[in-house]
Amino acid sequence: MTHVARELASQPDCWQRAADLADGAAGRLPAAGERIAVVGCGTSYFMAQAYAALREGSGQGETDAFAASEFPEGRRYDRIVALSRSGTTTEVLGLLARLRGTTRRTVVIGDPDSPMATTADDTVVLGFADEKSVVQTRFATTALTLLRAQLGLHTDAVVEDAQVALAEPLPTGLVECSQFTFLGRGWSVGLANEAALKMREAALAWSEAYPAMEYRHGPISISTHSTATWMLGDAPTGLSDEVHATGARWVAGGLDPLAELVRVQRLALAIAASRGLDPDRPRHLTRSVILSTS
Repeated sequence: MTHVARELASQPDCWQRAADLADGAAGRLPAAGERIAVVGCGTSYFMAQAYAALREGSGQGETDAFAASEFPEGRRYDRIVALSRSGTTTEVLGLLARLRGTTRRTVVIGDPDSPMATTADDTVVLGFADEKSVVQTRFATTALTLLRAQLGLHTDAVVEDAQVALAEPLPTGLVECSQFTFLGRGWSVGLANEAALKMREAALAWSEAYPAMEYRHGPISISTHSTATWMLGDAPTGLSDEVHATGARWVAGGLDPLAELVRVQRLALAIAASRGLDPDRPRHLTRSVILSTS
């Protein structure tokens, strides 16, 4: 079994541990009413998008999400929250250094010995969710679970849905599809972006992601009998019928959207296996992007 397969399967336990930690970590995480920005790179950026939508949507404060390289440094926030599995990503470390002394900086990381652990004002370490794999699965979803629980938006049903996502067979015919589109609404838009990234990283599959209502505004034109459209969360009225009319496969997201992401992770590994790929050695990728400063 690959590292990524083992780590993927451990997510229900990791999520439960993260939810149990949320109350104890509350003093190191944003308080209600703070104006914050959440930053990350790659998968962590997409988790930032999901958290930002959840936090602001629940009335706990204005919350923006940025790729660390695109942070608008002239804009003022009460706090910056950085998500980083390795704690070594160049863009995030540089941003935290530039904000020292002007903005409170919180990091959620997997490695307690990383440079980011000593750079921030507040640190939450999820060492039990750290990973050997290049392709992220459990750290990202566990970090989001911690943040979701701190907002009071996590329930035991989410963990139960993750167990279902691991146990039930994948929908038939998906491995043979030539292209995948993932759709979300609100906080699940970030999860749709992450689902598409997992398919590209692990399976070298052609994949895209959109807010569900935007899918009709052009992207649906590529849908055909060899493609699949997967909804994470509740679908807009009539959209499944429109996808069926194109001949494409429609996958309804009946589980909690975070658990639906687990199903997508499983699909990515299944496609990788069908193509003879090793998901522990994804093409052109490393565990952390560390850029030369010379």
